[in-house]
Amino acid sequence: MSIKTLVAVFSASGVTKKVGEEIASIAGADFFEITPKERYTADDLNWMNKQSRSSVEMNNPSVRPEIEENVSDMASYDKVIIGFPIWWGVAPRIIETFLESYDFNDKTIIPFCTSGGSGVGRSDEELHKNVKGNVKWEKGVQINRPDEKGIKKWLDKVL
Repeated sequence: MSIKTLVAVFSASGVTKKVGEEIASIAGADFFEITPKERYTADDLNWMNKQSRSSVEMNNPSVRPEIEENVSDMASYDKVIIGFPIWWGVAPRIIETFLESYDFNDKTIIPFCTSGGSGVGRSDEELHKNVKGNVKWEKGVQINRPDEKGIKKWLDKVL
């Protein structure tokens, strides 16, 4: 029986998507982009504006932005690599929406992030709160750009 892997990413600017596509290519995994029903504009992402959509979402732990499409057959995957940019030291709320939308029982979740400043930080442990059941978590890593050699080395440890 072969292990089936999904790389699921949320990317506001395209950076995380590029890294996720590279990971999927190297791993021979399926790729899924977590797309919000309501796309983020540049104004929405202005973290300096306390009234911007991203600021409002990140300051309210109960917010769950809607996702446009679902993974059609999550049950078929054994390992799920989840990628996201770091917002306010953690994963964006849409990642919580994604994690709460599926049954990850008996799966392995492998987080990675992209960030212009901070690393994985507390986002790794924070995500655990959104998943119920018997889940194996690999430690999250920061990968800011497609780097075949570095990604292969990391995947050898987690897959």
